[in-house]
Parts: sequence; structure tokens; C-alpha cells
Amino acid sequence: MHKLSRSNRDKLQQFVAITGASEKNALQALKASDWHLEAAFDVFYSQPQPRSNADMRRLEELYNRYKDPYSDMILADGISVLCNDLQVEPQDIVTLVLSWHMNAATACEFSKEEFVGGLQALGVDSIVKLQEKLSFMRSELKDEQKFHEIYNFAFGWAKEKGQKSLALDTAIGMWQLLFAEREWPLVNHWCDFLQDRHNKAISKDTWAQLLEFARTVNPMLSNYDAEGAWPYLIDEFVEYLYDKSVVEKSPANWEK
Repeated sequence: MHKLSRSNRDKLQQFVAITGASEKNALQALKASDWHLEAAFDVFYSQPQPRSNADMRRLEELYNRYKDPYSDMILADGISVLCNDLQVEPQDIVTLVLSWHMNAATACEFSKEEFVGGLQALGVDSIVKLQEKLSFMRSELKDEQKFHEIYNFAFGWAKEKGQKSLALDTAIGMWQLLFAEREWPLVNHWCDFLQDRHNKAISKDTWAQLLEFARTVNPMLSNYDAEGAWPYLIDEFVEYLYDKSVVEKSPANWEK
């Protein structure tokens, strides 16, 4: 470590503290990512982690602590206990990121395969180790590609079993949660518009396209293309913003 600059030495120590990696593996990941810390996390977690990082016996004990006494699943009560052990609120967005790591099919429940497999992939086998991973999981929301993946995952995770669409109240809650992390100034107007004018469940296409709209169209809508292939609901939202004088119609869109 004596050959490293102070900045790189600090990054190495931070990487080891968050991931639990050896200095050798930490150095390999940091060098492969040109010493960009977030990219180094991606490199490290994209590689198969040794099974020894997560002890199967401990994982079984953890699963049994939280699983429902009447079914081979972790259900809402067990997740509440898990959140209490992690010292996070159940509605904290980090629980969504954890569910994404576990590839959970449905909110408020984990199968044994999801729970154990997710913790193995994270390389943890105790609550303390999982707590130490929370800051890393929060940081993943700042990565545009991972945020996109987590956002798309949230639709299937949050919808009712057997339904193709997402209930409006649930969709609004999820949007407010997600866009609190990736600020979109129009999110409250969007939610008000849906309650005033739509009042129906949200399709997967609308869910996906809204993120693209929020990402590519500026809040003043000056680069909004009325002839673009946006879902009708987003086009109606734009007209709603004009009608409510939230934004002024740009000259480019006056005749559209």
C-alpha cells in the first residue's frame, strides 16, 4: 500500500470496509475500474463470489428466524422483524434494493431460494454483515444503469399477484419513493394528474416510458416532441401541465 496515493489508499480502505474483500481483490477491482469506486463495486459484485463468503448454516438460521411458522416463506411479519434487526423502516427504499438483489417476485415476501440466494450473492451470512452492505445498496441508486434496473424491477415486485397492471395508489407511492432518490421536479404534478384525470391502474409500458420521459425531457418541456412515440397518458400529462400553467408552451410546440 505504500506505493498508493493517499486518495487511492482511502478508496482501498473504503472498498474493503464496505465489501469485506481482501486487499488483493479490492486492488484488482479498483485497478480494473481505473480507481472509480462505484465502478469497482460493479466489477467486484459481477464476479462469482466464493461460497465461503456466506456460511450456509448461518443462512439457514437467518432464514428460520424470519420465516412464517405456517409456510416455507418469509412473509410480512418476518420482513418487519428483519427490518427491525437492520434498523431500517419497512418503507425505506433500501428494502426495495435488497429485494432486487434477491430477485424477489413479490413485495413483502421472500421464498427461501430468494432469501438465501440473495444473501449468498451479496456475500453475507449475518445481520451485521448485511447492515454493513446497506450503504453500498443505497449508493447503487445513484448509478443510472442500476437505478433503471431497480425501477423496472419495482413494477413487477409491487403489483398484485396475477395482475398485469399496477394499482394506481401503489404506483404513485412507488414513484414518490423512487423519484425521491433521482429527483424529478414534476413527480407531484404527475401524481396529481393521475388522480384527477386517469384514476386507473398503470400499465407496464406507461411505467417504463415515464422514466424515459423524466430522464430525457427537461422539466420546462422545451425539448418535448409532441410527435414522439410517448404513451397517450404522457401526452395528456403534458397538456395538463400547459392547462394548469405549470409550464409555458414553447414556441416549437405552439402549433402541435
